[in-house]
Amino acid sequence: MEIRIESGTKGRRETTSLSVTMRTPGNDFELAAGFLFTEGIVARKRDVARIEYCTDPGVPQEYNIISAILRPDVEFHAERLSRHFYMSSSCGVCGKTSLEAVRVAARYPMARDRPTVNEETVAAIPDRLRKEQTLFAETGGLHAAGIFTADGDLQSIREDVGRHNAVDKVVGEAFLADRIPLSDRVLAVSGRAGFEIMQKAAVAGIPFVVAVGAPSNLSVTLADEFGMTLVGFARGDRFNVYAGRDRVSTGNG
Repeated sequence: MEIRIESGTKGRRETTSLSVTMRTPGNDFELAAGFLFTEGIVARKRDVARIEYCTDPGVPQEYNIISAILRPDVEFHAERLSRHFYMSSSCGVCGKTSLEAVRVAARYPMARDRPTVNEETVAAIPDRLRKEQTLFAETGGLHAAGIFTADGDLQSIREDVGRHNAVDKVVGEAFLADRIPLSDRVLAVSGRAGFEIMQKAAVAGIPFVVAVGAPSNLSVTLADEFGMTLVGFARGDRFNVYAGRDRVSTGNG
């Protein structure tokens, strides 16, 4: 799917091709909105006038091209696009450059003491996510991202062939519903906690991330700097806490 941006003032509007991503069809507007927000291109729902499919005559595969129309007062600098492409890579990124980009885009400070999540709830979250992965059950080939309450209740889930796309979709849903920041929520992902996952969580103000797989060193560094809780290898009744241990409570506490 291609994501395009239309920006500028009246009479001087420009269209820029922002990104092309392999995705699982469905929730396309959420994917586009989540990408624009978590990459720091837009800051709030009102920055986006509308999102629509490109249906111009002669355009092939019209439902694979999304146009995000920005309001005239929203600044957009095309020359900064290389940073956004770079941050979206899941193949390894430069720590200093990437962390600086997150510092610019992350606008919501993390409360150091909340939410607290019981260790039994933390351990149960991956199974609760897996039970709702209907497309994974059919294909065995999709990732999932879910937003949970501190009590372990699943609020939203999205699936996609790309784990960062799944996060963009679930964050994009909250963005379009004007529910950002998600400061009292837990993000769960079915794969590893790569840097791009933690980056998107930080921008959305999500303080607690649970991953079925391993975190990267840069993910742990980001979690430490931004005061986030990072849980990895959450499988069965076991998990590892790599950052933010104070948010994980024991017993009934």
